[in-house]
Amino acid sequence: MTVKMEDNELVITRVFNAPRELMFKVWSEVEHLKHWWGPKGFNWGFAELDFRPGGFFHYSMQSPDGYLMWAKFIYHEIEALEKIVWDNCFSDEEGNIVRPDFSDQFPLKIRNVLTLAENDGKTTITLRGGPIHATEEERSFFAGMFESMKEGFGNTFDQLDEYLAKV
Repeated sequence: MTVKMEDNELVITRVFNAPRELMFKVWSEVEHLKHWWGPKGFNWGFAELDFRPGGFFHYSMQSPDGYLMWAKFIYHEIEALEKIVWDNCFSDEEGNIVRPDFSDQFPLKIRNVLTLAENDGKTTITLRGGPIHATEEERSFFAGMFESMKEGFGNTFDQLDEYLAKV
């Protein structure tokens, strides 16, 4: 996995031992997402997915020490097997966008662009994500979280690798 910060965006590239069709499914179906998305050790609670441009993915997770987290994706563009564009946000139980408990400087929305490319039965994903409609303070805070995000996505994608081996 390669991870870098480029133009105030986190850019992650990783190769998975799975065909692109399966990789698209694990990003677009709640039955799959619940098995790998999110911080390691968190348990899934609520999950509702409306996978279409203008749709959303609203979910909750709970940490081992009991912290309950709500979040939401808002989908903008979907090209089957090729690309998914969404905003990632923290939310409340009703799906309203809120700031996370850990910072009042974390951007309200992170625009993510996921692309998938298959070669010899393996899929390379590239995930680019960065704040939109953010203040300079919010963009700076986001950039300062690089190491934390690198570790978090590394763990999340390790969980995806483990899940892909089972499906």
